Amino acid sequence: MSPRSASADGRGKPLPRAPTDDLNGPGTSSPTITLSPSPSVSSTQSRYYSKRRNTASTVDSLAEWYRGEKNSAESKEQLSRDALGLGLDTTTTASPISPLYKGTLSPWKSSSPGSFDPSLLPSMAHHELKDSRFAANRTGPVREYPPSVPHSRSSSFAHHPLVDSPTSEYSEHKGSSVISSFDGEVPRARCPSKRSIYQRGSSFLAVTNLTLAIYATVLSGLWLFVALTKPRYGRFIQSHGSLTPAGASAISALFAKTIELSSTTVYVTMLGQVFSRRLFVKRSKGITIAEMTMRSWIMQPGTLLTHWSSVRYAYISFLGIVGLTTAFMTMMYTVASDSLVSPALQFGSWEQQTLYGKVSTSYANPEYVAQRCLSPTKDSDPEFGGSTCVAIEHAGQAYHDYLRFLERWTGVIATGNGSDGLREVKERPKPMALLFDNTTVEGSWIEAHDMKSVSESFDRIINNITMAMPHPGVFAAAQDPTNNILQPEELGDLGQYKVRAGVPSPAVNVLCAAMTKDDLKPLVVEDWPNFNKSEPAPADVTSLIPPYGEDEWLNKTAVDTIFSWGEEFRRRPPVFSRYPSDFNTILNISVPYGDTFYLLAKSATAQTPYMLCSMRSFLSPNCSTRYLATRDGGELKSHCEDDNDPQSYNRVHPEAPVGRIESDWKNIASEWGLSLALNAGMLDGNASNARLLTQLIPTKNELDPSSPSIAEALAAMGSYTLLISAQDAPLLHFWNYSKSIHVLKDPQYESFSASVRTQQYASGGTQKWQGIFYVVLAMVFVTNLFCLSYAVIRTGLVTDFTEPENLFSLAINSPPSRRLAGSCGGGPSGGQFKVNWFINLDGEHVYIESGEEPPGWKGKAGLDHDRLSSIYTKLARSQSSFP
Repeated sequence: MSPRSASADGRGKPLPRAPTDDLNGPGTSSPTITLSPSPSVSSTQSRYYSKRRNTASTVDSLAEWYRGEKNSAESKEQLSRDALGLGLDTTTTASPISPLYKGTLSPWKSSSPGSFDPSLLPSMAHHELKDSRFAANRTGPVREYPPSVPHSRSSSFAHHPLVDSPTSEYSEHKGSSVISSFDGEVPRARCPSKRSIYQRGSSFLAVTNLTLAIYATVLSGLWLFVALTKPRYGRFIQSHGSLTPAGASAISALFAKTIELSSTTVYVTMLGQVFSRRLFVKRSKGITIAEMTMRSWIMQPGTLLTHWSSVRYAYISFLGIVGLTTAFMTMMYTVASDSLVSPALQFGSWEQQTLYGKVSTSYANPEYVAQRCLSPTKDSDPEFGGSTCVAIEHAGQAYHDYLRFLERWTGVIATGNGSDGLREVKERPKPMALLFDNTTVEGSWIEAHDMKSVSESFDRIINNITMAMPHPGVFAAAQDPTNNILQPEELGDLGQYKVRAGVPSPAVNVLCAAMTKDDLKPLVVEDWPNFNKSEPAPADVTSLIPPYGEDEWLNKTAVDTIFSWGEEFRRRPPVFSRYPSDFNTILNISVPYGDTFYLLAKSATAQTPYMLCSMRSFLSPNCSTRYLATRDGGELKSHCEDDNDPQSYNRVHPEAPVGRIESDWKNIASEWGLSLALNAGMLDGNASNARLLTQLIPTKNELDPSSPSIAEALAAMGSYTLLISAQDAPLLHFWNYSKSIHVLKDPQYESFSASVRTQQYASGGTQKWQGIFYVVLAMVFVTNLFCLSYAVIRTGLVTDFTEPENLFSLAINSPPSRRLAGSCGGGPSGGQFKVNWFINLDGEHVYIESGEEPPGWKGKAGLDHDRLSSIYTKLARSQSSFP
């Protein structure tokens, strides 16, 4: 049979090509697979075939009939209408058959499926069928499907029901469908397998698969362990460290992706091995097309939706359920890793620690406060530069804190929350302050008294308020490198931490009592009998007061018991030079050896017009300090009188006294009072601050739920004096150094008990709902462990016939099957997905064939002839590389 040199017939269709395997001579191009229509046997041809019974005469007659009718439009329409199926063809340029190929193949034998050589059949040499690309491949008479064909798994090509033997007779079966002209063909050359279907465990592919299985198992196990143990990475991951948060996240995502890919590869390999080995087992059920698609579930999860027609036939099996689960788990693995393993900022549990803070001075040391106040005029004015700076600081901070306190009250009234519940001191708005311009400070009302009962017992209005503020030393200690607490700026300005410190809280008691003019006469110089009333009283009345002595306690008053004056309490009362006018206040800060700051105010509306207030400071042991640090600053709060607070200072130091007055604070308060114009009433200054204070004087013996009292206002206004007094002061309730030294040359560390809860980068998830991803990590690990066990037990690999390239090579070199009749164009459907398939061996040739028909199996009906031909024509005429 001489090869053709032309590449196409007169109608532009490619002519049949010689084989283009590596048996071809040099210079042949690689084949391209195309789809071509396979013409069926028309009624005219059938009548013509009835006269010819052997293979050669049938082909001669078909060629003769075709040449006579090829120019007829009617015959073209008939051929198009009779097209029943699609087939594969190669489109390489025809090349001379190499001597190595020609003449070396034996004719087709029944014992050698696939060993047919058309060049050895002289009856085929002179025929030229140009209409179909399969024409040159016709090797026998075209036949119909019989209604029922027995099948044996051990059958070869020669015994396949769709392959005619040289002696078979064409027979018609009424009602049966006519198959395409290639259904009777077999491969044109013996196809011995060039490579073994089994690779040893020492082969590169087997070793690679085992390595991937070990990697996937170890890494997925490690990922599960990390997610369960939730390690915290501390300073190992920080913004300024060797591993930044972004770098840690990238590394975690990279390893998670490699686990996902390796797990997918290992599982698909294991699945292919299970199915491929089942193909060879004689007693097994083989595999179905639906099961062959299970690898796509893992590699292309979207096919679970787009190819549901095949999924529904495979998911009900054990491997199907496992495959669906694995597909979902591997698809979600990266999300699970990002949720549970990837480092994220998380709060840890509360940890008991001993923290250290620096101490430089005693509590409320005015010299140190003046020294640390920053002012450019301090050097040029050494005598008053420090006090001037402190006065400005007091004025700025006090007015700021006072205004915020009033704003809180305004908000309470505006929202209608000023109910009877605000008659309780601890329920009323708390004082506020600002530390270092970025830390909000909130105080607490402590040692609450029932104003009504106390007032009734003394037969006058008593307004007694005690306020505690947090210790500012906790703020400095938390940021001290000695305590090794990760700061927000070290975590990309995103971190936070909380501290509960067992330290005393600076507190102030404000005690106010309503007084008449007669009650005040013993305390006002201008009402003393020996005072010359023709002259104004001096502002400084020190010279008019008897010197301090053991037996000199000055005049007795009606309120000595309230303010603890006299010999019994060994405290002298204050002395004022005059009475303040309406809406004014005056101060007394000159009591010898005193520890109290006094203010006298006069209301224009109260029935008892005057109100005398005393202010004293002490360190409260019934509190703890709580600090929250954030990127925007922080919150510093006092937490007091909580019996369940393990960090309360009195639990650590039960010996600490309650209410021991700190006398030095009076000096701090004096500067504070003068800077706020609280003494402007000496000259009837009518200061705004004094006016507001006098308007807050209670008119009843109970707290007003819609307005703060004068004692609350003075405490809120003086809150910053407590903070400035406690800065760099001891974190204990006593001065632990020489009494002659109140400022340390070198700061010393003092320890205190604290509970710390920090945010660090850690694994384990940040939300409760993320716990569902533990199932994903666990399932992937178990699946990898199973695949690793399978790879160790089943050493070596067989050819994975579920891989597309292997399955295509196997199918193209295997006989056709009536089980898939009608699936050549649109693919299998319905019961065809349930047909079992097996591998058979004939000599050195490996091929696949179907098993017994499954219960309820029905053949697929053919597509309408005209529609299939039209679709093919449109696709074949496309000029684009991407039709």
